[in-house]
Amino acid sequence: MSVLNDKGPMTSKEQKLSKLAFRFGLLGLLGHLIGLLAASLGFSDYSGQGFSFFNFSLSELGQYGHSELAVVFNGGLFFGSLSLVLFALFALQNSDGPWVLTSFSVLVASLLALACVGLFPVNVYHLHILGIEYFFYFAAMSVAAYLIYLLRRRGRPKRFALRGSLLLSGLTLGLLLVFILMAHTDDGMVANGTWFYHDLVMVEPRPEIRFPVIMEWAALFSFMGWLLSLVWTQREMRRLD
Repeated sequence: MSVLNDKGPMTSKEQKLSKLAFRFGLLGLLGHLIGLLAASLGFSDYSGQGFSFFNFSLSELGQYGHSELAVVFNGGLFFGSLSLVLFALFALQNSDGPWVLTSFSVLVASLLALACVGLFPVNVYHLHILGIEYFFYFAAMSVAAYLIYLLRRRGRPKRFALRGSLLLSGLTLGLLLVFILMAHTDDGMVANGTWFYHDLVMVEPRPEIRFPVIMEWAALFSFMGWLLSLVWTQREMRRLD
């Protein structure tokens, strides 16, 4: 993978900002990954059932009294998101266009919302749900602004793009929007005024495959892959300087 740069050689300050952004970005993603793997491998619900990405939601991994390693998952989500906030704040200072600045500014808001999801688990229901909702809203807005950046600078060098960034960003935005649309559509899962997220967590008996849960994880993993591509641009930016 390679990143292109049309702003000339990086200054010493820009190099330091890029290095800090890369390190905090990797640290944040690693924190998310460790928390997710530990909690999913050690998960056991009330009936002794193990974790599956096909029928257990993100919220249930962090539910105290339901997930044995909820504190690990919530800690990884909280501190990992804060580390990624620092990545975004350092990286946006090397912006090469207003749409990158917009994307990274909204990205900070989405990551703070994700940190709140870890800080306020589903046991604190309403704050937790607000955190999830605003995370998906802001994440979609951030990716959309980044797509505009790619399209407006198409054919020109870009600091914050790797090969394949356009495809990955389009896929990520599509998955985020599908999940948001599902949360606002009465298709039987939100009948009688029941919140979509309530059914996502509380549904019983639990089917083996739950499409809303699969879409939630698909959107989240795609978003994290997109974040990884942004983090990696900071490494490539310095390497090519």
